[in-house]
Parts: sequence; C-alpha cells; structure tokens
Amino acid sequence: MAQWTSAVGAAQLARLLTSQQDRPAGPGTRRPPAYRALADGIRLLVLEGRVPVAARLPAERELALALAVSRTTVAAAYEALRGEGFLESRRGAGSWTAVPAGNPIPARGLEPLPPEALGSMIDLGCASLPAPEPWLTRAVQGALEELPPYAHTHGDYPAGLPALRSMIAERYTARGIPTMPEQIMVTTGAMGAIDAICHLFGGRGERIAVESPSYANILQLMREAGARLVPVAMAEGLSGWDVDRWRQVLREAAPRIAYVVADFHNPTGALADEDQRRRLVDAARSAGTVLVADETMSELWLDEDVRDGMPRPVCGFDPAGSTVITVGSASKAFWAGMRIGWVRAAPDVIRSLVAARAYADLGTPVLEQLAVNWLFSTGGWEQAVELRRAQARENRDALVAAVRRELPDWEFEVPRGGLTLWVRAGGLSGSRLAEAGERTGVRVPSGPRFGVDGAFEGYLRLPFTVGGAVADEAASRLAAAARLVESGATGAAESPRTFVA
Repeated sequence: MAQWTSAVGAAQLARLLTSQQDRPAGPGTRRPPAYRALADGIRLLVLEGRVPVAARLPAERELALALAVSRTTVAAAYEALRGEGFLESRRGAGSWTAVPAGNPIPARGLEPLPPEALGSMIDLGCASLPAPEPWLTRAVQGALEELPPYAHTHGDYPAGLPALRSMIAERYTARGIPTMPEQIMVTTGAMGAIDAICHLFGGRGERIAVESPSYANILQLMREAGARLVPVAMAEGLSGWDVDRWRQVLREAAPRIAYVVADFHNPTGALADEDQRRRLVDAARSAGTVLVADETMSELWLDEDVRDGMPRPVCGFDPAGSTVITVGSASKAFWAGMRIGWVRAAPDVIRSLVAARAYADLGTPVLEQLAVNWLFSTGGWEQAVELRRAQARENRDALVAAVRRELPDWEFEVPRGGLTLWVRAGGLSGSRLAEAGERTGVRVPSGPRFGVDGAFEGYLRLPFTVGGAVADEAASRLAAAARLVESGATGAAESPRTFVA
C-alpha cells in the first residue's frame, strides 16, 4: 500500500524551487553542489508547508527534465533527503516527503510560539500583543457579574447573545451604517466567521479571489476547505488595491467569493481609499461575487492625522446589503485571547449562517461575549484600544529604526496603522532567512506564506509585537540570519534547531 496521500507534479515542483532562488553569489561566496542545492530547496519547501508531508515527488527522470539538470543530480538530491529523514521511498510506490523524528509537521499557517520557548526565541511570527490591562481583568469581572441569569439557561446562542448583537449593531449605526441586530452573528473569532462564510458560499472547488499577498491563516483555511484561490496583486506600496485588475479578475474568473482587508491590510499595511472601496463593491456586484470585507484592523490607526480621514467601511458602499459581508473581531484591536468575532450581513445570510452553525460549533462562549459587551457598553473598549494603539505605535517606530540601522538594504514603507511591516529582504530568500532565524533566535514568517503557489519569496512579514531593546535585539538577530544566508551556511544537511509553523 502506498504511503503517500497527495502528489506534486514535476512542473509544479520546478516552479516552487525556482521561486526560492537566492540572489546571485558575491565574490568569494562558495555555492553548494547542484544536488545539495536541490535537496536544500526541497527540504525548505517541506519545512515551509508548501510541499505537504506525505506528498509523492515526481520520478527522478521527470524532475530532471523539468529542471534541465541531469538525472544523477536528482538521484543524489533524493538520496541526501532520505539520509536526513525528509524523504521515504519504496520500490513500486515511489518517493514521498517526510519529516525527521522530533520535528513537528509544518503548516502554511502561523501558529503562536509556545510560551516555554519565549526565553530563547524572539517571536515575530504572530501579529498579536499582550492584553491591555487593566481592561481585560475589568471586563472579565464585569462579565462574571452579568453571568448568573445566563447560567440558568442552556447556554447555546447560535447567533450570539442578544445584548451583544444589539451592541454591535448600534456601533455600526453610529459609524453611519444603519444596522439591525438581525444582521449580526457573533462567532468564535474572525477565523470562525470566515470559515462559516466559506462553507456557506464557497464549496469545494469554488473559486475565491484573494489579495496577493494576503493573510496566511485565511489562505490556509480556504485551501483546506477545497477552494481554488485566485490571487489579485495589490497596488504598489501602501496605496491599496489595483481596482482595474480586480474588475478584470472578477469578470473573467467569476469567483463566488472575494476576500479583502481594506483597513491596514495584513501583511502590507495598505489602506484602501473610498474611491477604491466604491469601485470594488460595484465590480463585485456586477460580477455576482460576494465580497467579504475583513475589518479586524480597522481601529488600529496609529498616526493622529489618519483618524479623521479614515474611509467609510466597505459595507457603507452596499446600501442594499446584497454584495458585502463584513467580518469584525476583538482579537487584533483588544487581545488575541479574546476569541470573539462577528459577521454583519443581510438578515437572510445571517439566518443561513446560523442554521449551518448547528453542525459546527453551536455557539460562542457566553462569558467572553459578556466581557466584550461590558467593554462596549462602559467605554472600556475605547480606552483599551487607545492603549493598544500607543503600544503598537511605539513598537512600530522602534522596529523600523532597528531594521533600518541593522539591515539598510532591506526595503519597506512604514504603514500608518495595523500591526505588520512588509519587508523586501535585500534580494535574499525569505524561506532561507526564516530557517536561518531559527538558528539565530528570531522567528519570522517568510513571504510565501502570504502568497499563492510560491509568490513573495523575497519578502518577510515583521509585526509590531516587540519594542525597545527587544526590537534592537530582534533586528540584530535578523542581520545575523542574513549573514548566514549570504554565506550559504543554511544549506547544510542539519535540520533547523527548532521548527514552528
């Protein structure tokens, strides 16, 4: 019986390998033998999760033809991978990818670094900040005071607590978007909201248009739901969307869903202006595409002059409510441990989402809903988010200064809000920098995690999660990782000291 569960074609593997090439070697830099470079490239793809574990690799002759190298080179690379535990083979069944004993199975998403590892590793993988105290404690205490009446019920509220649904609707209405409680469903974080939307509108094999780059965990969620992702390139810099390109993709690919982050886009930090929002909604309406607008970063403006000029929400350009579904969350603006999200949509869409939820998670924890409702109703939310903005602003400025000092060849634009810096890494491979960072003590996600099929190999995402001396040390460790990549020292047979997806 075959041990592999999927297969990677020769052309696909060749394309992925080509996307991760380093910049040309400088004078005196020693390049590894061709077989070693090929083995390292495949190993990196497995560690990044871009080639799944237990995926059958192409036959030696097929890959040799696709890469225009000798079959001997491919055979030697496969043999090296077998010796390192990254490949298993059996006569008649072929060769398939594996991970050595003791290595966690990689994924394309971004998982938090275990707390016990924080002493030795600076974590720039997760774009989340510590809770803004004392507001978390006060919110939980307030929730406990409100809990007794709910404790006498069954505790299942598939659409969310009525009080919280009403409060969220009032907040949209205050922003100039008239909203009824019947248009709100409370979810377990934004991920829970988008998962529910994908299952309702985007069945297996359906096309979903996504920004390129986009949020890694959402891309992986859609892949696992069986979606066919259609990437749409962002405009240059921080200028938002290329709406003409969006219009063309929506017209020609006819995706069932389009997923966008208009407010301080993750990972680039771009902010779409009102004209772009209006035109994209019009294009989606004309194409019959459901536009899912993720506004989890919308309150994280960091520069004072941005506050008064914030564009209207995307749903503000869809008064009939037939095109835009909005997703919000407490996780980015308040705390990632507060797993409360919500969906704003037409009442019939909300009813369908609630009905489908009976076969998923039934509802969101009552205590956390009460805590968020306490924050919204007492003014604690605004004070907590102001603390969050101040912390993110300070961290951003410290990280920007440190990276510019330690890595002057790296290129980026400083976003006006959000939590992430999208960096072009001076011509180096983002995958190799991420691997080297594990050895120098800094964890960073490489650009391909945020793209489709190998895109953005030359990029890294750096979140504003550290500041002060820690930001200085993080940049210093990144510079050490860059030196390892430039010297070719990451291509050894030794696997990374620690791997976290």
